[in-house]
Amino acid sequence: MIVAIIGGGASGMAAALAAAENEKNQVILLERQARVGRKLQATGNGRCNLSNIHAVGRGYHGQSPEFVNNAISAFTPADTLRWFEGLGLFTVTEESGKVYPYSDQANSVVDVLRLALIKENITLKTGYEVTKIQKTAEGFQLTNEEEPITCDRLIVACGGLAGSKLGGTMSGYKLLAKLGHRCTKLRPSLVQIKSSWPELPSLKGVRANCCVEILHNGEVYAKSIGELQLTEHGISGPVVFEISRDVCAERGKWTAKLDFLPNLPAEVLEKELQRRRNTNLPMEELLTGILHNRLGRVLTKTAGIKGKQYASQISNAELAEVVACVKSLEITLTEPLGMDSAQVTAGGVLTDGFDPNTMESKSVPGLYACGEVLDIDGDCG
Repeated sequence: MIVAIIGGGASGMAAALAAAENEKNQVILLERQARVGRKLQATGNGRCNLSNIHAVGRGYHGQSPEFVNNAISAFTPADTLRWFEGLGLFTVTEESGKVYPYSDQANSVVDVLRLALIKENITLKTGYEVTKIQKTAEGFQLTNEEEPITCDRLIVACGGLAGSKLGGTMSGYKLLAKLGHRCTKLRPSLVQIKSSWPELPSLKGVRANCCVEILHNGEVYAKSIGELQLTEHGISGPVVFEISRDVCAERGKWTAKLDFLPNLPAEVLEKELQRRRNTNLPMEELLTGILHNRLGRVLTKTAGIKGKQYASQISNAELAEVVACVKSLEITLTEPLGMDSAQVTAGGVLTDGFDPNTMESKSVPGLYACGEVLDIDGDCG
């Protein structure tokens, strides 16, 4: 049997290796870019968070998130780790349950997958972009600008639109649409969120442990604690990615309430600042040793304290405002940064057109789909 797979990303390479376990199969893996796993190399800030030992169905989203349950039951996170171990990859599991390569390099994951593809019954074709799929009596005919390929079974694993600079593409959605499958609206997920806060350019690159509350029309929409990254345009980092999926998707006022000292009660911070008020400390240095220097100076300015004041000169009300800025700064959110910067695509080809046990199309026998091209996306990590 000839099995063709469109897409040399994580799901495509895994599918190729699974299909090749049957030595009677001839597997053809087609990748439109010059090399496989390009997006995989960038995931997890170049570390490649490859699994999570706590992965369960409730961590996934889409119109029918329960679609993942069969796959997770059939191939658990423990099975995933054993599979990677069999490929020669050493891993480490963090307290959060996130699994990374022991080398802390995404290249290690890509390399073990790439090397595993070197089998007699696997043919890898890079630089091959499928432009048309035709269903035939025997199977499928795939067309590109150079040579057609025929196969008995076809797996579409083209990935999603997110990260277009690294290979995100619409091709999978378009190919499956021409075969009768429907697609939802696509939007960015695990992505930076823009803000109109004017102080952001001066805080570009600052990182802080932070509790982030997302508010929609004043009501708490989502909340997370972790590393926040401040950028020229907005807020980013794991703590934002975890709760970014539907932010600004609906009309209304969206804001983020930031607590830059989530493990320190406000009264403890106020007591320390009261102590510092009995010194000749310049006001701009009031939060030195507590927060990143640039962040501390911006927050004292945001609290309304201007000029060359000293800590001893500020009033109780002004000091309370500084505490409020540190513990509950509220900034307006405008929109997600966009697909180019997103790590994941929310939305995709509707899963109700596929069998959750086999991933086979219900309307086109012999056609399968897997990975991000489907309307399934997971939480950060």
